[in-house]
Amino acid sequence: MLEVGEARLLTDPVLRDRVLHIHRRSAPVAPEMTTDVDAVLLSHLHADHLDPPSLRILDRGTTIVAPLGSRRLLRRRGFAEVIELGPGESTSIGDVRLEAVAVRHEGRRFPIGRSIQAVGYDIRAAARVFFAGDTAPFDVRGLAGGIDVALLPIAGWGPRLNLRHHLDPEAAARMAAELQPRVAVPIHWGTLLRMGLGRRSVELMELPPGRFGAQMAELAPEVSVRVLSPGESMPLPSPAR
Repeated sequence: MLEVGEARLLTDPVLRDRVLHIHRRSAPVAPEMTTDVDAVLLSHLHADHLDPPSLRILDRGTTIVAPLGSRRLLRRRGFAEVIELGPGESTSIGDVRLEAVAVRHEGRRFPIGRSIQAVGYDIRAAARVFFAGDTAPFDVRGLAGGIDVALLPIAGWGPRLNLRHHLDPEAAARMAAELQPRVAVPIHWGTLLRMGLGRRSVELMELPPGRFGAQMAELAPEVSVRVLSPGESMPLPSPAR
């Protein structure tokens, strides 16, 4: 949940305890996270990022911002207010400007089907936030500088990451060093785990943020790292002068 400017924006929400063979291992989502939501930002169409039953928990009038090519799928599932954005396109939610950024991740809904370009979001109001969604390393030079908070994925829900499509803690730290945000927040960890991996829960669910922080201390000690466990929050930093 991002409270930026006058808007409450929910990113890639999975609000229930189970999606297919993936189980929530963290505390349930607090009910206040699902009320007064101005828009949902979807980075791509994978089931652990676009979960229609989770979206139905929200008010049906909530605006959904999603990658180009998503509208038909979402409208078939009952969501009328859908704004599609291709890379470089933008829209506004209240006083917040959202620009879609092409990231490096296969974003289609099913293994066989129409290709969808996954996106991150450059979110600008009084503070500037970059939400990367899911991605492998890509050229971030056009984004670097002026970011107050970068939300970067560092792990996943399975036994290993395909590094052609994802960031591990070390790759995420390298991206943060290139982006030079004031604050880097690791995301996409510590929440969901595939069935049968309980014995590896410490390795897969708890260790990634420590690895990220250690790499950041070496690569970009000037960037503040804030590790938020699921359910924790932090205030956005005041805009740099």
